[in-house]
Amino acid sequence: MSRLKSTLVAFTLSAGVHASIPAQGLGALNSLIRGGSGNPLGAVLPGPSGGGGANTGDLLQLLSQSLDQIDEPKEIEIGRQLAAVLLGSKPLHPDMALQRYVNRLGRWISLQSARPTLPWTFGVLDDPGFNAFAAPGGYIFVTKGLVDRVDEAELAGILAHEITHVTDKHHLKAIRAKARAGMVTQVIGSQIRSNVGGAISGQMLALGRNLYGSGLDQDDEFDADRNGVALAARAGFDPYGLASVLQQLRTATPDNPLFSLSLATHPPAQQRLDQLEQAMGNRLDAFSGKPPVSVAQRLKR
Repeated sequence: MSRLKSTLVAFTLSAGVHASIPAQGLGALNSLIRGGSGNPLGAVLPGPSGGGGANTGDLLQLLSQSLDQIDEPKEIEIGRQLAAVLLGSKPLHPDMALQRYVNRLGRWISLQSARPTLPWTFGVLDDPGFNAFAAPGGYIFVTKGLVDRVDEAELAGILAHEITHVTDKHHLKAIRAKARAGMVTQVIGSQIRSNVGGAISGQMLALGRNLYGSGLDQDDEFDADRNGVALAARAGFDPYGLASVLQQLRTATPDNPLFSLSLATHPPAQQRLDQLEQAMGNRLDAFSGKPPVSVAQRLKR
């Protein structure tokens, strides 16, 4: 079964199973923020959901009450707003071949997740730092600096970790806690123009910046590690890819600006490794030992 999955993964990434993703430029990707109907990458970066959407004020009001009241279209719209915060801070990398590759890889892994039908969206931010971000509804970004420092199995482990954050609604829980703590009422709810041409509310901007600057609950990070490893293995990748990434983080110094945000917003890497070792044991060893494939090798194919 593992060999079959590996074959399917290689076919998916090299033969272009998702070849419907066109490459008309980053303007199309950035139209995610505007939610325009003319987005040629609509299948990859959808705008606000029709019919079930809500304005930002309504969404923030819902967040301060109950997650049960947030249906999937509203969850996607919240994620779109938070993705706008991320893209307003760092632009997308101009390499469209790399963008397509990360989308294919991420979408393949997401198909093995508990929520395969979400409109999953993956992008590479033009940032030399070592970071990955997720937003509700299936929006996931990795930095170019991260992609440059990992192989495919390691990147798969990171994406699986972020996918788990989405499927388990960790970010929704976090911003609900911040909203209930009164943070929303401290910000004027005016509309702010982002540098990619869209408008997001001042309240959502403040929530997003606070969320991505402070990180999630430690238990949510441990949960995403454990379930992300299993998800990566189900998708046919070496389950120790994420552990290898954590080894890199373990040796990074806190004053290294390329790793500072990742280290500040996550539990200590050694603690995460200890938790993974306790959870995994040797149960996934049969799925490990695959020859490493670099991102550069995959892109050449």
